Amino acid sequence: MGNRQVEGLDFDKTFAPVVKMTTIREFHKIAAVKGWEVHQMDVHNAFLHGDLEEEVYMRLPHGFVSQDKSKVCRLKKSLYGLCQAPRCWFAKLAVALKAYGFAQQVADYSLFTLECGSMQLFVLVYVDDLLIGGNDLKGIHEFKGYLSACFHMKDLGAMKYFLGIEVSRSPDGFYLSQRKYALDIVSECGLLGCQPVSTPLEQNHKLPDDEGEFYEDVERYRRLVGRLVYLTFTRPELSYVVHMLAQFMQQPRAKHWAAVIRVVRYLKGCPGQGIVLSANSYLQLTAYCDSDFSTCSLSRISVSGFIVMLGDSPIAWKTKKQDVVSFSSTEAEYRAMSFTARELKWDRELLGYFGVSHPQPMRLFCDNKAALHIAANPVFHERTKHIERDCHFIRDEIQDGSLVTAHLTTTEQPADIFTKALGSQQFAYLRRKLGMYNLHAPT
Repeated sequence: MGNRQVEGLDFDKTFAPVVKMTTIREFHKIAAVKGWEVHQMDVHNAFLHGDLEEEVYMRLPHGFVSQDKSKVCRLKKSLYGLCQAPRCWFAKLAVALKAYGFAQQVADYSLFTLECGSMQLFVLVYVDDLLIGGNDLKGIHEFKGYLSACFHMKDLGAMKYFLGIEVSRSPDGFYLSQRKYALDIVSECGLLGCQPVSTPLEQNHKLPDDEGEFYEDVERYRRLVGRLVYLTFTRPELSYVVHMLAQFMQQPRAKHWAAVIRVVRYLKGCPGQGIVLSANSYLQLTAYCDSDFSTCSLSRISVSGFIVMLGDSPIAWKTKKQDVVSFSSTEAEYRAMSFTARELKWDRELLGYFGVSHPQPMRLFCDNKAALHIAANPVFHERTKHIERDCHFIRDEIQDGSLVTAHLTTTEQPADIFTKALGSQQFAYLRRKLGMYNLHAPT
């Protein structure tokens, strides 16, 4: 298939915005608290609905005979396999939603909200999969009828299985897990009968320093690590190990492959592990952040990790290398606090779109007292003069009263699981603190 896209001009406009997983988790938490209905719809042949804005040409399809073999077809509508198709479909859907009265939100462009009197409706878009929720069941059914009139839709009813995520609902809230997906990974590796392990990564590992023989099947390594990345959507305890293994995609070694197999053996022992988004009405944003100073032996860059809780439910987490080398553990912790504070501000903005106000200060816990003192004290410090200004915005948030910080011990720090490999007892203890449960575990 050919086209006339100009590289650097329109060649990069080839994707469809998808709803962030944090938005999905936060929406389900609020739906559990407020008792909203959550339904799911799927679009048949979604990409065929898009309207092309550019001139795109393609070779004649197989079976079509033309006397002039030099001629090609000009497309009037988007087609599967076309680079622009996802973007064109999203634009067509957005127009239909706005025509119904929905507003597209800036914090997440795949979130659409509608308020009409006392009725609240929300639509979360992930390419051709739609989540529809709100406080008015009749309004939801009317809106689904509107969508079915606009597009060829499949009504899947109440949400039970979305993007490989299994959803169970009870009066206590939503339980999200990827049990089937995890078992598929174990089965694909032929490890259904293996002996499970209690942690996904060996403590005090030296994976970045390994100089052993290279692993030959690079494609297999990349495929398996890619599948593990998707598993972190409901498995925050895997964030650090996946972050570590993803660094060796270019040339994995045999030891790196052995580490991947250890993760699969860990999954074998707890495939049904997941998160609970409870119906507890306490909607306070609380975050825990941590860093591991100079953890990368190659670049000496520190690793930041955080988890954000809405009430007692986890809604956001991440493990990420810092952008620059920190001069001290205090600076590394301070950068982790700044990184987490930005996430908190975004989560609070998202709450407003769901009709939830958060007047009380957000809470941020850190286990480094020096970093807490620097954040609270706006006086210039000789030891912090090299820290960029964007890190110091956390001081303004504290002075404005929108954020409060507090200290907790390292042994009680849940974010510790995002920055390093832990022993089995501490790993299991912090995993429980993350709000994770295994409904499939024997009692």
